[in-house]
Amino acid sequence: MTSRAKPTNVPAQSQPWPGRTTEMDPQPDHGEHSHTGRERLVGKKALITGGDSGIGRATAIAFAKEGADVAIAYLPQEQADAEATRAAVEDAGRSCALLPTDQRTESANVDLAAAAVDALGEIHVLVNNAGFQMAQTGGITGFPSGQLEQVFETNVFAGFWLTKAIVPHLGSGSSVIFTTSIQAYDPSEPLLDYAATKAALNNLMVNLAADLGPQGIRVNAVAPGPIWTPLIPSTFDAEKVKDFGADTPLGRPGQPVEVAAAFVFLASDEASYVSGTVLGVTGGKAIF
Repeated sequence: MTSRAKPTNVPAQSQPWPGRTTEMDPQPDHGEHSHTGRERLVGKKALITGGDSGIGRATAIAFAKEGADVAIAYLPQEQADAEATRAAVEDAGRSCALLPTDQRTESANVDLAAAAVDALGEIHVLVNNAGFQMAQTGGITGFPSGQLEQVFETNVFAGFWLTKAIVPHLGSGSSVIFTTSIQAYDPSEPLLDYAATKAALNNLMVNLAADLGPQGIRVNAVAPGPIWTPLIPSTFDAEKVKDFGADTPLGRPGQPVEVAAAFVFLASDEASYVSGTVLGVTGGKAIF
């Protein structure tokens, strides 16, 4: 049994949003040493949003170890984490373009798509992973002004706009993957707005699979459960973070590298007949 498969007791902790990987206890596993590449993405070029940390970093590293070059988008204030991702990708022998972007406008996503194509030459895989949440315990009346807009702009609008801008650059056999969540199926009250965005992404993914299928473009989603990323200690209070993930059937939080494996499969030619589906990585919690 690998170390990441053992139950992990997460101590109470918090940090300012958007969070820093280096301040997390325990340190998450992004696959720098635990992911073994099998040449499943050789020659592919991928754009990964939210690629500086957490699931995005692990996906970038896994893609690199499978033979892909990557570009990662991230908020400008996350530069230090993005540099760490690039170093890990380069250690795997692939290139990593850094594209700092706040994706909350359509024009920003048009520019991001152009920058990614310019950096990589072509795009075969788009991973719409960037996301924002902020837990609120006061019910709908306790949500601060502007949070709903930030959550939907980041989680739904950005992915829509970026996909729209990237599609003209995708050929047959390309793959678009969204990060949704167990929250789309089993929503938590403190994440009222976030859960709604993830349900919306599931619907968007299915419709895009139908829309883009005739072009040979596959569209899927990965729905993580409780995964140990900087988003957790930076968006929940310290006591909520304590024992994070212990309520799953597997009794622990997932590690980012464990989610990255799902993205590798969906991006690879092994998934050539997989489109319009959600792949759950939830520690045993049901998605249906």
